[in-house]
Amino acid sequence: MFVTDWLYNRIDMRRDVFQAIADPTRRDIIHLIAHRSLNLNAVAEQFNISRPAISKHIKILTECGLIVIKQQGRERFCEAKLDQLHEVSDWVEQYRKLWTQRFDALDAYLNVLQTKKGAAAKKKKSNKKK
Repeated sequence: MFVTDWLYNRIDMRRDVFQAIADPTRRDIIHLIAHRSLNLNAVAEQFNISRPAISKHIKILTECGLIVIKQQGRERFCEAKLDQLHEVSDWVEQYRKLWTQRFDALDAYLNVLQTKKGAAAKKKKSNKKK
C-alpha cells in the first residue's frame, strides 16, 4: 500500500457531517434535494462544475449519511437523509446558550452602570440646587 493510498483511506474514515457542510457546493446539493429526489444528471445540471466533481461531492455526502442513492430502473436518484444535521444543530446550540448567557450578563452590567450614572447625575443636580 502506498502512503497516498493509506492517507486517502484515513481521510475517508474521518468524514462526518461537518465536513459535508463545509463546502458550499455540497450545501447547495443538500438544499437542492432536500424537498425532492433528483437523479444524478438533474443534480449535475444545476452546477457549473464538471460531472466528476459533482460525483465526488455526492460521494462525500453519501459517506456522511446525508444522502442516499436509490436505483430506479436505469436511473440513480439522490434522496436527502438530513437526520445527521442534528449533530450540527446540537453542537451550535451549546455555543448559542453560552453567548446568550454572556450577552445577558453584559446587559445586566450595562443596566447597573446606567443606574449608577443616573443616580450620580441626580446627586450632582441636587447638590447644585443647595
